Amino acid sequence: MNHSELAAFLKSRRARIRPSDVGLPTGPRRRVPGLRREEVAQLAGLSADYYTELERGRGTQPSAQVLASLARALRLDGDERDHVFHLADRMVPPAAHGPTAHVQPGLLGLLDQLTTTPAQVITDLHETLVQNPLAVALVGRHPAARGPAASFVYRWFTDPDARTLYPAEDHPYHSRVFVADLQAVAARRGRDTEVTQMVAALRRRNQEFAGLWDTHDVALRRTDHKRIVHATLGVIELDCHSLFSEDGRQRLLWFSAPPGTEGAAQLQLLSVIGTQDMTPSANELGQTQA
Repeated sequence: MNHSELAAFLKSRRARIRPSDVGLPTGPRRRVPGLRREEVAQLAGLSADYYTELERGRGTQPSAQVLASLARALRLDGDERDHVFHLADRMVPPAAHGPTAHVQPGLLGLLDQLTTTPAQVITDLHETLVQNPLAVALVGRHPAARGPAASFVYRWFTDPDARTLYPAEDHPYHSRVFVADLQAVAARRGRDTEVTQMVAALRRRNQEFAGLWDTHDVALRRTDHKRIVHATLGVIELDCHSLFSEDGRQRLLWFSAPPGTEGAAQLQLLSVIGTQDMTPSANELGQTQA
């Protein structure tokens, strides 16, 4: 691993990005060009100390997941993204899919414009690639998992915690839609190993999935009406829209609500509270009861 070259390259890419390019406020007092180190760390989902060590040419070899997150945070193009992987002595992953995929520039450019509504880019297997701050506030930051567990569809059928995002009475509907969507993706990808292994694993592990898969229902999930459970705001009713990349491997999702509805008001509140945890602590509950 070339620590010094990686550090210099990261610093140079950071210096060229304006805060407004990534949806951050431009403060009046900035002593450095571009983004601050802590801002890059926040965008990439890393600790500020860890990113600082990378820019100083120290620390451990970053994982492929970390490098992919940095590439998105720094808005690297395809060649720059591959260069980062080479400097870190990591194998360059496929550009089209997987949790370390390079976000297609057209979708990333649109995501940058969506500053007042939750939005994120995912793969066709529902692996989250990048989220704007409101999406993190609405659905949470997706775990930095590798392999099948990076897919929300896989976690939906194997991890009960994944289902807390939606009310329990809506679970059968989402299960059917997820499986029908995966059927369409599997058909388009053909004998793709990633898909066939995921399907085989889900058939073994989850009886509900196996039964739905055998119905052969197929439908890409383009638009949807969802009820999302939020820890502070309760159940939020929203419309979910999808814009597909030309090759169908990536999707831009964004959430909206008609003006004047309760969902629209909740989205406004969401932009205020952000990712703060507003649920009362045990001490606060005790004081209230006292």
